[in-house]
Amino acid sequence: MKKRLLSASLSALAVLGLTLSSSLLANERVGDFALLDHQGLFHHMAWYDNHKAVVLLVHTNDSRTAAEALPAFQALKDAHADDFQFFMLNPLGESRDLVSAVAAEQNNDIPVLIDDAQLIAEAMGVRAAGEVLVLDPRTFTLSYRGPVSGLSQALADIDAGNAVSAPELAVTGEAIEYPARDSNMAREVSYTNEVAPILAENCASCHREGGIAPFALNSHTMAQGWSPMIREVLMTKRMPPGQIDPHVGDFVNSLTLAVEDQQAILHWIAQGSQFDGPQDPLAQLTWPETDWAFGEPDLIVKVPPQSIPATGVLDYINVVVPFEGLTEDRWVRASQYIAGDRTVLHHTLNSILPPGSNGRRSFLGGGNADEPSITAYIPGAEPYHEPENTGGLLRAGSQLALQLHYTTTGRETVDASEIGIWFYPEGFVPEKRMSGQCACIFTPTWTNIPPNDPDFEMAQTITVPRDAYLHTFLPHMHFRGKRMRFEAQYPDGSSEELINIANYNYNWQLAYKLREPKLVPAGTKIVATGAFDNSAQNPANPDPDRSVPWGQQSWDEMFFGAVTWQFVDQGPAAEQVAAQ
Repeated sequence: MKKRLLSASLSALAVLGLTLSSSLLANERVGDFALLDHQGLFHHMAWYDNHKAVVLLVHTNDSRTAAEALPAFQALKDAHADDFQFFMLNPLGESRDLVSAVAAEQNNDIPVLIDDAQLIAEAMGVRAAGEVLVLDPRTFTLSYRGPVSGLSQALADIDAGNAVSAPELAVTGEAIEYPARDSNMAREVSYTNEVAPILAENCASCHREGGIAPFALNSHTMAQGWSPMIREVLMTKRMPPGQIDPHVGDFVNSLTLAVEDQQAILHWIAQGSQFDGPQDPLAQLTWPETDWAFGEPDLIVKVPPQSIPATGVLDYINVVVPFEGLTEDRWVRASQYIAGDRTVLHHTLNSILPPGSNGRRSFLGGGNADEPSITAYIPGAEPYHEPENTGGLLRAGSQLALQLHYTTTGRETVDASEIGIWFYPEGFVPEKRMSGQCACIFTPTWTNIPPNDPDFEMAQTITVPRDAYLHTFLPHMHFRGKRMRFEAQYPDGSSEELINIANYNYNWQLAYKLREPKLVPAGTKIVATGAFDNSAQNPANPDPDRSVPWGQQSWDEMFFGAVTWQFVDQGPAAEQVAAQ
């Protein structure tokens, strides 16, 4: 991107070629936001509201001005780290590898937030590399913008509880250009042709009548009315739900919006969320009459209704359900769990009890290779369909053992859930089977999470015993879960990051599916590393002063990192999956 060296102040907007809408003055509101840094770590500005301010140095890979400002910025960070949170901001969305390389060359230990879509830099009116911005993480207003030379006095004023005496100073540095903003704001972003299709594809399946989301995006009127909320959840990465680090792996359900889609939506909102007709694509959307994902199931398992009281702590409920109507062995290709009342059903675990079994069951797998996969229920769960020509055999006379976890909501209710199962055609035997393992930590190897620890890490390793294709990754923690990463350590000594769930959310525990299965050699170690936030900054934390043990209830904690794979050789396994 072409840059030009300039000297600018906020009063010289015409010289900069910027509009008032994109150049905030000090003490104007930016709004909350979140970004990933150059190491893939998630940073939400509201999380830092226990600091007096967030301080950002605008930095680009080849900026001489920013490089010259860095030593002074680092010195101020070292002097004020207890009260202020320091970041660098890359407003160009430059390559993470290159940003990391430059940070290493400059001996920089300050996190570099990378603004892939340039929307955060645009919202703050970033003008030039080397510029410093000071943000109040409680009001999300700017209290200072200018060169690093004026930062010391600004921090002293804030530290003393005073207004910044010189909140706006001239900046000299390489100008930051915004090609997407300039292009979009020079025209009318089309609701009909651009924005509505994005909302239809990424939002409306949940935000619809009868959907799991709190309002329906079923018309332009609704999209326009909710546009401030849409802007907020995109800026903070709260929606789409369960989104992961887009720089690691390629997943069919990453739920991340493309950079161009984010820009189109937010620039449309900035233009007043206008309707350009003549038709409203959202109003024309239709949805299936039933929630079954693959048509009417071949078999429906009715889970015994459970009466849930208004209040109290409920023990896990164990039930065994027959596969009524199953008169012959059938190969399973898909399954779906539909909760009767998803406001109280938190999750389920299940296992197959084969005909004539003694009733012993494991809710963590470990059955025979032909055993079918019957999907459980987890927050954000999606219907499960086996990969092509893959399946398991459900034998007549089998039963389904279920473990049900409920949470009370203040009202009595009854949960009557159903599980739909779809079979392959009679006589068809799929050639492939799925396998997998959980990188889990249980007692007595569990280490309690210390009180008030904002970033307590745990790790566990599993070994893939034979050449295999990796398919999915599923993290599971409770209220204090913060992030989880999966890394492959190969027998030749090399390693590769497989997925980065940078902002784990207890409400959306998804099994992330690779778009193309990944081949790994026998002996590959999969390391799952997770972190817990047991601090008061975690709004979901029940008690930050508690040393947190392993436990089944949500106020205790768990660590599960499940991986599924398909062996290249589909013959009988000679080895067992080793958990370390």
